[in-house]
Amino acid sequence: MTTEAGLACTTTVYLGAGAAAVWRAITDPESTESWWIHHTVSTWEPGTPWAHEHTDGSHIADVAGMVIESEPPHRLVVTWSNPDDGTPVSGPGVTPADRPVEPSRVSFTIEEYGEIARLTVLHDRLASTAERDALQAGWAAVLGNLKTYLETGRPLPTPPWEMLIGFVRD
Repeated sequence: MTTEAGLACTTTVYLGAGAAAVWRAITDPESTESWWIHHTVSTWEPGTPWAHEHTDGSHIADVAGMVIESEPPHRLVVTWSNPDDGTPVSGPGVTPADRPVEPSRVSFTIEEYGEIARLTVLHDRLASTAERDALQAGWAAVLGNLKTYLETGRPLPTPPWEMLIGFVRD
């Protein structure tokens, strides 16, 4: 998929939970530890930083960025960048000349339908089709684990992303 912001991938999942529960699962560090195996840490106010940190207490982040939009419990938009220097995360097939000048962006849109919710994740401003394809597979795995967590109270027995070949941060 290509948007006005370059290459993008979109993943949609229907969840047996309300919008508030989905929002909490995405933004609460203890919840994300359960299904994403990292803490997402932020105040979630526009203009503030966020980080995707290891759960071992080291505060090492694999990805970080800034909160662009935050409308609980329906919309969250963040940049997605290298935590050390804020540079764009580059996926497979990206040469130095192809690297984007700005970080990619992730938009979470949560729509409630009675007792269920539809979560759409749009990850745009991507540098290559290989990066897009790797992220598409990664988001499908992550959101599958979120769905299981919200509907059963526990994540999948084996994290689905362990089966993925692909996304490597330079």
